[in-house]
Amino acid sequence: MKTSIFSLLVIILLTGTAFSAEPVKIGAILPLNDVTGKQSAAAMKLAVEEINLAGGVLGRPLHLIIADDGMLPEKGAAAVERLARVDNVDIFVGGMSSSVHVAQIPLLKKYRKVTVWAGAASSLCEDMLENEPWYFHLHPWDYMQGQQYYKGWAEISKKFPRVRLNKWFFAYEDGAYGTQAYRHYLGLSPPAEWKRRGAHFRSSASGQADYRAVIKQAIAYQPDIFVLVGYEADAPQILQQMRDVGYTPPVFAGALPGWPSDFGKSSLAENVSVYSFWSPSMNKTSRAAEHFMKAYLKKYGEEPTTYFAPLAYSNIYIVAEAIRRAGTLEEQALIKALEATNYESALGETLDFKQPSKVIRHQANPLYKIMQWQNGVLQVIWPFPMATAPFRYPYKQTAR
Repeated sequence: MKTSIFSLLVIILLTGTAFSAEPVKIGAILPLNDVTGKQSAAAMKLAVEEINLAGGVLGRPLHLIIADDGMLPEKGAAAVERLARVDNVDIFVGGMSSSVHVAQIPLLKKYRKVTVWAGAASSLCEDMLENEPWYFHLHPWDYMQGQQYYKGWAEISKKFPRVRLNKWFFAYEDGAYGTQAYRHYLGLSPPAEWKRRGAHFRSSASGQADYRAVIKQAIAYQPDIFVLVGYEADAPQILQQMRDVGYTPPVFAGALPGWPSDFGKSSLAENVSVYSFWSPSMNKTSRAAEHFMKAYLKKYGEEPTTYFAPLAYSNIYIVAEAIRRAGTLEEQALIKALEATNYESALGETLDFKQPSKVIRHQANPLYKIMQWQNGVLQVIWPFPMATAPFRYPYKQTAR
C-alpha cells in the first residue's frame, strides 16, 4: 500500500491533480477540547491530504468534515444528526469518549451509514451494537484491555521478582468508560494472590474534578499498584494532589486514552507507567509507523503524544482502501471490502476485522503495551520483544 502511494505522490507533485467528480464525504466526530481529539483531527487531515495527493479514491477526492463533541453526550449526538442530515456524509469515523458514544449509537443506528469507529472502550457501547453489520470498531473493548494489562503485569512480576503486585487499587472516573472498565477488571481472573479494590471520582472532563477521597482511600489501603482510569487532565491533577500529601505508591499506572502533550517534561511524569498502543519511541518498528511519524512531524512541527493520532490516521486509510477495493460506496460492497481489511498500520502492527468480539461482528484488536515515562521519553517495557527500555521500580516522585 505505501509503495503505491509514495509513487503516486511523486507523479502528482510533478503533474498536479484535478478532481471533477463529487467528493467522498467522511464525517469525523472528535473531542477538540482534549489532546486525543486535537491530534486525531490533525492526523486525519494528514491522511486525507496524502490520499488526495495520490489521486483520491475512485477518481474522487476525500472531503473530511470534523465535528466537535466537546466530550459531551448531547453535543456528540447532535453532531451525528447534523453530519447525517445536513452534510449528508457517506461514512462516519472518529470518536473517543464512551459516554459520548452511548448517546450517539441510537442515531448511528437510525441512519445506518457505514461507520469505522476508532475510540470508545466501554462494552456498554458494544452491547448496543449487537448484530449491526455496518459498524466496525478499531479500539479494544474494556474487557479486552483488562486481559492484556493483567497478562503484561503478570509477566513483568515474573521477570522481576522484586515487583510486588498483590494489592491493586483502581481510581476510576464515574462515567461509562471508568465504571465499566473497573467492573471488567473485577470480572477477570488474575493470579489468585492479587486482591483488588476501587473508588470512583468525578473526572476533569466533567469540569468538577475532585480526587481527595480516592487518594485518602488509597493511602488507607496501601496498594502495590495504583491504576488511574480517566482522561487527559486527570493524571497531572491527581499526581500533584498525591505529591501534596506525600503519598507515593510503588507502581502508578494510567489507563488514559491520551496524556497532556507536555506531560513527559513534567517532574510528575518520571516513572509513571502507561497503557498505550504506541509511543514516539516506536517509530522505527515498521515502515508505516516511521512514515506516519515523519509526515506528522513535518506538517505540524511536533510529535504526537497520544496513540489516538496514529489510530485516527489509520482510521482514514482503512476507509480509503476499502472504498478502492469495493469500487463503490454501495453499503454491502463496502462492508465486504472492509471485512477484507489487512492494513499495516501506523501503530506498528497489522489491523484486520477477522476476530469478532463477544458481541459485534467487526472488531480489530491492536495490542496494548505497558510503557513508562523515563527521562521524558515514553519507553515500551512490555511485551518484552518490543521493549525499548527495562522497567524501573519502584515509582518515586521526583523533586518539584
